[in-house]
This record gives sequence, structure tokens and C-alpha cells, in this order.
Amino acid sequence: MAFTVRRIDYFYITVTESPGLGYEVLSGLAEQGVNLVAITAVPFGPARTQLTVFPDDTAKMQHAAQQANIPLDGPHPALVVQGDDEVGALAHIHEKLLDANVHVFASTGVADGRGGYGYIIYVRPEEYERAAEALDV
Repeated sequence: MAFTVRRIDYFYITVTESPGLGYEVLSGLAEQGVNLVAITAVPFGPARTQLTVFPDDTAKMQHAAQQANIPLDGPHPALVVQGDDEVGALAHIHEKLLDANVHVFASTGVADGRGGYGYIIYVRPEEYERAAEALDV
């Protein structure tokens, strides 16, 4: 089971829901040259959305957000796994974390439809180094 793991930081951006606001945030970051590895957006209260953005360059993200007056919550650490999609691929990763006594408190994954997958693992900060070591990062 071939896969790679890398450390990544993520940030929360909470926005008031309005048409086009997601576009404004994402296009503003793109104009500043921020490359996002992943993003999620979930409702957060009656009229807000919480974006979770995973930039490939933490410093560039912080600078761009400051320039665009976008309030950030973070950085927070996570792990990004990318690999060959096959039966049991994620079970294998979780087995390594279990053996290291690491609790995965959240995760997000997607298959790319071409034989690969991406998987984000959120662990508690006090377990982060142990998780990274278990996955040979």
C-alpha cells in the first residue's frame, strides 16, 4: 500500500453567509498566490459558515489573510495522506495510529476517481508528534 504523508497546517475562517462570499474569500487568496491543498465548508450556526483551509504555505496564507483583512483561527496541525486507492488503505493507516496509541478525532477523505486518494487526519496537539512518527513523517 503506497502512500505519502506530510505535515500541514490548517486555519478556520468563519464567514457570514451571503451569496458569493465563498468566492470572494477563495479568489482573494488565489490573487495573493495562496495554493490550497484542501478546503471544507460547513454550516456554523444559523447564518455562518466555517471554512477550513489547508494552504501549502502557512506563512503565505497568514500574510495574504492579513492583507485581505480575513480573520484566521490557527494555524492548527494536521496530517495529509495521499496514496493509491485500494481496499483497506485507510484501515492500514488507522492501524499504525492505533498501535501508537493515537486518537483520530476527525478525518476527511476522498478518492480521486483515477486510483488515488487524499485523506486529512486531525489528531489532538499533544498526540501530533506521535502520530507523525507512527506514519514515518
